[in-house]
Amino acid sequence: MSRGWVRLQAVAVSGSVAEGLLTTVLPLVAVTITVDPREVALVNVVGQLPWLLFSLFAGVLIDRVRRTVVLAVAFVVQACVALVLGVAATTGALSLPLLLVVAFAVTSGQVLGDGASGALVPEVVPAERYAAANARLIVIDRGVVQFVVPPLAGLLVVWGFGVPVWLALAAALGAVLLTRGLSSAEVTPSTRHPLRDIGEGLRFLVGTRLLLSITLAVALGSFAASAGMSMFVLYAQRILGLGPFGYGVLLGCMALGWVGASFVVNQVVARIGYAWSMRVAQVGMVVFPALLAGLPPWPWAVGVVLFALSAIVMLWNVCSQSSRQRFTPAALLGRVLTSHRALAWGLTPLGALAGGLVAAHLSLRWVWVMGAAVQVGALVVTWIGLAPDRFAAAERVAAGRVTPTAGG
Repeated sequence: MSRGWVRLQAVAVSGSVAEGLLTTVLPLVAVTITVDPREVALVNVVGQLPWLLFSLFAGVLIDRVRRTVVLAVAFVVQACVALVLGVAATTGALSLPLLLVVAFAVTSGQVLGDGASGALVPEVVPAERYAAANARLIVIDRGVVQFVVPPLAGLLVVWGFGVPVWLALAAALGAVLLTRGLSSAEVTPSTRHPLRDIGEGLRFLVGTRLLLSITLAVALGSFAASAGMSMFVLYAQRILGLGPFGYGVLLGCMALGWVGASFVVNQVVARIGYAWSMRVAQVGMVVFPALLAGLPPWPWAVGVVLFALSAIVMLWNVCSQSSRQRFTPAALLGRVLTSHRALAWGLTPLGALAGGLVAAHLSLRWVWVMGAAVQVGALVVTWIGLAPDRFAAAERVAAGRVTPTAGG
């Protein structure tokens, strides 16, 4: 195990603590300011916009600047956000406009951090360990963000919203310090216009049929997931009758699914392959939201479904991220990773907006119905575009590639 890989995991733990505290507190603060589903959804909408507006330029930055520097900048952004939110919470200056700014800034830091850490994986682990490494980073991220931190944040909120936010500031600063011991490869300076670099990454992603199919499926899935999660705090309160701690426990059930799946995902992929792993996962992403729409208000049953849903999402995400790392030239990796997120996660603001509108005009349960219906479209894309022969063809192209190209 390389020292770089150990240090990257340590950075991920500290950064995820900061992100988890901030993302858990934001919806809890929002429902103290307003109970209008549309306004609660607006916080999520604005919070997802950086994936659409900033991802492509972040990819250029990741491929032009040493990736550890980009990672450090991401955590500096988190620290600044936590400082502003902490001062506002302590002085009683919290407001909906402030939450919108904070939500946008938190995700902006996440765009940089996720892109840089994903691009660093091939520098610190061999290709045959990509799936295992990605599973570990996802477990660290989701496990901390959704399992360890949410119940803790729910308890800390009892003493005021400022308490978890100040802890987030300390964790973000810790992540900045940890990046100083993480080395990365030199990058080749570029004098080209950033838009040309962006175009090169986009052309490779769109021109590689396998990667394009993954991106289309994730775009539909992110729309559905964003709709559900934007209303999840209201679902937990109004349908299940839970408070902040119960809401955090349900998020913890999701994280348990991530952690549990991490112990078997590598074996599953090795046994049935990437194609069938992603097909099986996508079937689950249709079935489980449909169950959430129809279940009685039993928190334990909802927790079980969330556990299963997050487990199959973990399987999908590991295969998705590893595919981009396996089939993309190193010089293009930052741009391809962030181009995928811009295209795939660009629908998340619309998903959050749709979730708020459906909840306001129909009901909170209908948000999950809509999500399951959208996932059916993603299932069709997965079944056709991610067939085993598509993966075999991509492997042959990657094996025969001599120099990085913009073609598929």
